[in-house]
Amino acid sequence: MAQSFPLALLIELRQKGDVMAGKPRIPINGGPKFGQNPFAVLSSEGLPQAPEGLPADPVDRLAAKPAAPRKNRGRVDILRQTAGRGGKTVTVVTHFVGIGLPEKEMLVKKLQKVCGTGGTVKDGQIEIQGDKRAEAARILAEAGFRPVMAGG
Repeated sequence: MAQSFPLALLIELRQKGDVMAGKPRIPINGGPKFGQNPFAVLSSEGLPQAPEGLPADPVDRLAAKPAAPRKNRGRVDILRQTAGRGGKTVTVVTHFVGIGLPEKEMLVKKLQKVCGTGGTVKDGQIEIQGDKRAEAARILAEAGFRPVMAGG
């Protein structure tokens, strides 16, 4: 380093507090604080007030909503079958009452997405590839059904 720079230039740079070719040095005294809130200087003057009766915190507003009562759409049985399928396990959902083919197909699409497997509607039953009874029970419960694990 001493060979490539003339001695007078090195002395001048040291006096300025800059040793490396005119680049500014990083302060070691802490510098600016990063933990400051950038919105601290803002005020709410001139903004309309929140309506009465609503909590000021949006999280409280979500918790304050009463949960709508779940509609009981009936019992559905969730079976695990391997017979007649070449040893492959299939989850079968049966005994749907009052539900049409389009809604069953929507449920199958949702189950396929959640389970990450294939599935279909055959003879009024939903069939999902693999042993996915727990996932099927959760999705059906969210849809308002009362899932029951039946069989082995």
